Amino acid sequence: MLPRRHSERGGAKNNGRQAQTRTAQEPNWWLTAAGRKKYNRETGAKLKAPVTGKVKKGSKAAKRRKSFCSRMKGMKAKLTSAKTRNDPNSRINLALKKWNC
Repeated sequence: MLPRRHSERGGAKNNGRQAQTRTAQEPNWWLTAAGRKKYNRETGAKLKAPVTGKVKKGSKAAKRRKSFCSRMKGMKAKLTSAKTRNDPNSRINLALKKWNC
């Protein structure tokens, strides 16, 4: 089921046009705050935003990034096909790029 648009809820209207929201049908919806919020609401998860900026060495964020990058690089090496591994728009490569791995 697709999420309802803002104008259908009676909320923010944009001069008669429907407000643009990302849906699960669009690529990379999981990289946005709205996508994470929707996922958390539907599943009860606590999905956090990626660590994208500069972080202090040894900080909680730096450890989280290091853990994520090592885990995803392992998945990329072992669990993906050559086509996916080399595709810059694959989900795994987009995630690694977003996290600055």
